[in-house]
Amino acid sequence: MRVLLVGGGGREHALALGLAADPAVSAVVAAPGNPGIASVAELRAVSASDPAAVAALAVETAADLVVIGPEAPLVAGVADAVRAKGIAVFGPSAEAARLEGSKAFAKDVMTAANVPTARAYVCVDEASTARALDEFGAPYVVKDDGLAAGKGVVVTDDRSAALAHAAECGRVVVEEFLDGPEVSLFVVTDGEAALPLLPAQDFKRIGDGDTGPNTGGMGAYAPLPWAPPGLVDEVMRDVVHPTLAELRRRGAPFAGLLYVGLAMTAAGPRVIEFNARFGDPETQVVLALLETPLGGLLHAAATGTLAEHPPLRWRDGAAVTVVLAAQGYPAAPRTGDVITGADREGIIHAGTARRAGDGALVSAGGRVLCGTATGVDLAAARDAAYALVDGVGLAGSQHRTDIAAAAVDGRITIPG
Repeated sequence: MRVLLVGGGGREHALALGLAADPAVSAVVAAPGNPGIASVAELRAVSASDPAAVAALAVETAADLVVIGPEAPLVAGVADAVRAKGIAVFGPSAEAARLEGSKAFAKDVMTAANVPTARAYVCVDEASTARALDEFGAPYVVKDDGLAAGKGVVVTDDRSAALAHAAECGRVVVEEFLDGPEVSLFVVTDGEAALPLLPAQDFKRIGDGDTGPNTGGMGAYAPLPWAPPGLVDEVMRDVVHPTLAELRRRGAPFAGLLYVGLAMTAAGPRVIEFNARFGDPETQVVLALLETPLGGLLHAAATGTLAEHPPLRWRDGAAVTVVLAAQGYPAAPRTGDVITGADREGIIHAGTARRAGDGALVSAGGRVLCGTATGVDLAAARDAAYALVDGVGLAGSQHRTDIAAAAVDGRITIPG
């Protein structure tokens, strides 16, 4: 099986490693890829959000399966263009990808499917936003309705900051605050059958102790030793299957990766958001523990045969990933700095590039790379991940020092 992987971030590097390790995968082509992905795949230049260009590349490379990593190509309809060529693709249609492309659409689907989630209002002007903020009270939760690369959500006690964010976005969803630890659950689906992966937890804010602005994610770990037994079954029953059924009813079946972001509240799990693709950096830890061949799993979802796929197999132990970000991230990341020590196993490339002229590895984005490690338990995996990050040289870089610390110390509790 020849696979075309679309994207060039840390998520795609983790996917490329998983696909290349599948004995059934004969070749991986990544477009546009990154220097880390180049070690296991052929790189091809393409505009990832150009449906016609990606579909043409899929034909040119004789791909048997196209795996679309980022959200922007999915919302742009890349999966539809590839399917129109008769090629199997892992990723939802543009219509189904509105679950991520529009927070208002996702809320509408959840309401129709009776999915447990936060109360919310869609607001388009200052007056409606102010009314919603006053009804829910602090902490205020304001979400950009559209795609914002993981940085469109503001949670604040400052009402003026909440109003300012809403004004900057234009169309927003204002929600009641959901209190409790967060869980990321990935679900592979062909639109009807659905297989959950291991729950993970990520860390959105830039600073230790969940301080500072939101980012695309500063680290993650799996599994979750504090998660209640039966959590995954409950979420599949109350969230995933009703959502998939509602999308089928609307004529927009969702085939690909449904990401369910949850808050573990005193009243039970509540959906914070849906994404239409693998999360980054949770993908790094979940796939590090997946023993089942990845290519075959994604191909089954892409071809409507997931119900026939054998049960998933998982490695023992735990996995932790720690993101190394550029100086100035997330507001104004500095790029072009030389990186050293990034050629070791477990270093996942996210925002890296080769410098013209001498080919030096340099930073090319906000989240530059991450150290991903497994261990016999969470403490061992955490130590190994930090050892990887500590071995990387990048001027002015920043990373959190508390990834998975609370879970290791048993300090995570569910309200109520």
